[in-house]
Amino acid sequence: MVGSANLDIVATTDRLPGPGETVLGHTYAEHAGGKGLNQVVAAARAGASTQFCAAVGDDDAARQLLDVMCADGVDASAVQRLSGVPTGRALIGVSADAENSIIVVAGANALLTAEHVAGAAGRARVVLAQLEVPLSTVYAALQAGRDAGAITILNPAPAMDLSAELLSLCDVVIPNEHEVELLGGVDELFRLGAAAVVVTLGARGAKLCTSDGTVTHIDAFPVDAVDTTAAGDAFCGGFAASLASGATMVESLRFAAATAAIATTRPGAVPSLPSLAEIEALLHSPA
Repeated sequence: MVGSANLDIVATTDRLPGPGETVLGHTYAEHAGGKGLNQVVAAARAGASTQFCAAVGDDDAARQLLDVMCADGVDASAVQRLSGVPTGRALIGVSADAENSIIVVAGANALLTAEHVAGAAGRARVVLAQLEVPLSTVYAALQAGRDAGAITILNPAPAMDLSAELLSLCDVVIPNEHEVELLGGVDELFRLGAAAVVVTLGARGAKLCTSDGTVTHIDAFPVDAVDTTAAGDAFCGGFAASLASGATMVESLRFAAATAAIATTRPGAVPSLPSLAEIEALLHSPA
């Protein structure tokens, strides 16, 4: 797993503010987060053996994040500790209807180097990356994974212009329904070289699109959502863990949908991520 590690600073409110508006909050909390850390912890809790390539500062926030990795059995030997640079932060507002608004400050994440990630990625069965670290680093991780015969997955968040050189290294690209439009649509991702595209649709599930025009819909699991902050990350981590276990693409997408559904029922990012037992219980529960 290659990606960002942040300390999430979370405030809840009745509704998210508009431009120039101040609203009163109800609760405040600090949680481990960052798309990379969320996804690697989701994969670890879902039963995968995981290693995380990331960069953090030399501060209290870094120590909090490393403690989380240790507690969840994530191999943190490839996490860089950088002096004089703050650990990444995410400022998150969560509304009463479980929607969220997020501002990310990269900090040490912006300094994760291509040279640092290539070795670890080249030893993985599945390589999963996002876009909260430099594109050159993402490219190096995906290239190393492809060269080693790993399954390569890109979660293109935050959405940005991506080259054919990068997308041609991806076995699966997983944007949400907003990101896929910003990226030019599913057909554009295929034109640039993606082998398969999974579009997550929130409470409407997800769809698997292949370059031959086949579209397979994956139903969501009905739950009472309270916070969608880490749902997409839970989906990606669960999907990667299931693929690493040898499951098929569709089996892994159902597993991912269950992982994401459970995550929405609890507040926070890392604190909301479910265990393998919880995921399997939902998968085998009566319809």
